[in-house]
Amino acid sequence: MKYVTEYRDAALVRGVVDEIARVTTRPWVIMEICGGQTHAIVRYGLDQILPPSIELVHGPGCPVCVTPLELIDKALAIASQPDVIFCSYGDMLRVPGSGRDLFSVKASGGQVRVVYSPLDAVEIARQNPDKQVVFFAIGFETTAPANVMSVLAARSMGLKNFSILVSHVRVPPAMHAILGSPSNRVQGFLLAGHVCAVMGYHEYPSLAEKYRVPMAVTGFEPLDLAQGILYTVRMLEEGRLTAVENAYARTVTFEGNQPAQKTIAQVFEDCDRTWRGIGVIPMSGWRLRPEFADFDAEQRFDVGYIQTKESPLCIAGQILVGMKKPHDCSAFGKECTPEHPLGATMVSSEGACAAYYKYK
Repeated sequence: MKYVTEYRDAALVRGVVDEIARVTTRPWVIMEICGGQTHAIVRYGLDQILPPSIELVHGPGCPVCVTPLELIDKALAIASQPDVIFCSYGDMLRVPGSGRDLFSVKASGGQVRVVYSPLDAVEIARQNPDKQVVFFAIGFETTAPANVMSVLAARSMGLKNFSILVSHVRVPPAMHAILGSPSNRVQGFLLAGHVCAVMGYHEYPSLAEKYRVPMAVTGFEPLDLAQGILYTVRMLEEGRLTAVENAYARTVTFEGNQPAQKTIAQVFEDCDRTWRGIGVIPMSGWRLRPEFADFDAEQRFDVGYIQTKESPLCIAGQILVGMKKPHDCSAFGKECTPEHPLGATMVSSEGACAAYYKYK
């Protein structure tokens, strides 16, 4: 725990926060793009000890939150079929669809299994040749390498009973959508360290230059986040509005993990993707390339017809682009709770509304 403890040292964090206060001369709005960062900021009260002139807003960086409701319903439709073993990470099982969740399917006799890796699902397919095994492949760039490896492994083993239900989204197009909006408030960004560990941060200088919004690659512990905020505030105060700096150099390089990137490009291609609470963002997702269509669960089970409608009470879309905070929603903590979430930012423990509900 030594190295984790160092990054949670209150005195070290306070020293960085004091430096932020020293260099800040005017108000700034900074967005953290990752749900894990939002959770850490609220959990450790970092937003409470920053200078009042620094406002943190919470971006669409929780993969469970932005997985569209219609895709949850497609997962439920597939998992309910008698010849299917549906595999998923545990955090997706309690996410409600239009009427129920994967836990309910499991309780009704459906074969729903929690796995810790998509390769576990491949092994389940190998052991159960009489069943169709489906893995729920959601996430940002972080989880993509393991998901594409499962497809390549299944192909190399000649498995005909394995497929993935894909809901992959990409960070840079979402930032384009936020920064390009006429109502944008964001003046600086904290970039997600785990995404950049895979993809590097070579995609971001062009974004910073186009929108004149500086960015800092940032980790997930309180000291990481405080340092990322300090980097961003310094760039803003010094007028370096097109700069991108790395405050997470122990993990992230400019180029990223290039073998992983090549493997992703071998299996996935860019596509338009619906983000729950926001809508369609052009070329913001990945789907399987045509040569891997046999592993596409959405095609295999013909569930493309399923469509859904979100609750009119939910303002998750405004929260996800930094226009509102969770407590601005009239349903927060009333009609909408983690046990009965109405929208994107409450469905996962990493969502901004769920974090505010638990810690605030």
